[in-house]
Amino acid sequence: MKVKFWGVRGSTPCPGPDTVRIGGNTSCIELRYGNEDELIIIDAGSGIRLLGNHLMKTGTCPKKIKIFLTHTHSDHIMGLPYFTPIYIPGYEIDIYGPVTYEEEGLEKIISDQFSYRYFPVKHSELSATMSYHHLQQTEMTFGDLSVSTHYLNHPILTLGYRFEYDGKAISTAYDTEPFFNLFPEDPEDPSYDEFAAEEGKLAAQEANDEISAFVAGSDILIHDSQYIDEELQTSYRGWGHSSFEWTIKLAGENNIGKLLFFHHAMERCDDELETLLEGYRNNEAAAYPQMEIDLAREGIVEEC
Repeated sequence: MKVKFWGVRGSTPCPGPDTVRIGGNTSCIELRYGNEDELIIIDAGSGIRLLGNHLMKTGTCPKKIKIFLTHTHSDHIMGLPYFTPIYIPGYEIDIYGPVTYEEEGLEKIISDQFSYRYFPVKHSELSATMSYHHLQQTEMTFGDLSVSTHYLNHPILTLGYRFEYDGKAISTAYDTEPFFNLFPEDPEDPSYDEFAAEEGKLAAQEANDEISAFVAGSDILIHDSQYIDEELQTSYRGWGHSSFEWTIKLAGENNIGKLLFFHHAMERCDDELETLLEGYRNNEAAAYPQMEIDLAREGIVEEC
């Protein structure tokens, strides 16, 4: 299996001189497996525009494409109206993903982007055959490829994916943050309740253990690392994103071959990201010498 990154940032596209090396487009990953005639796309952020143009220019676009959405926040679907294959007759595009509100299905959420108030082409005018598949926590097979999903911790329903083929595994876990105890653990807190504190601590640990088991043993793990730990603890708890430190610990304790930091904060420039990477290689990640760590960067290809 091979993955190529077409968008690695979170929240909103942030092009410019400070992001040119690592990339300023939002989430989009190309996955190829087997004879590479099979194409899976993970998320349709702004990077999918570049992917679509590349596929058309190089003639490497199969007639059937599967797009797996982690969730439907705008930075993960905003590029779909600019994905060239949806405008070409004969293409079949299957879109899979979770839906937070059952009364508004995946097709409704996607097609709303194509209303005239936002975009000059209606969803009904697309030339490709578009099919939508609602996903929950499940397991699927497509020939020799196995795909598993797991719920993550984000303000709307979000899925992590695990792709397994020929004894290799590539997993994604973003947008997500560690589960934490919702009840005060400090006995001096006026709202402290011993039973609630213990139960809340246990529930958070069990949920984090499930994520660990889901990604365990992956040859490549692509994981949310939008914040450093201090930011997560002091300013961004509950926003649905992880820290570098947490991600390293999770991966290192679960036999990950290569960890790729993903969903980079829009405010964090390339120089800062590369400085952070070097620091984590020399410190936190040094405790796990069997594991490689790196930044997900637009244009790089990882293979297992």
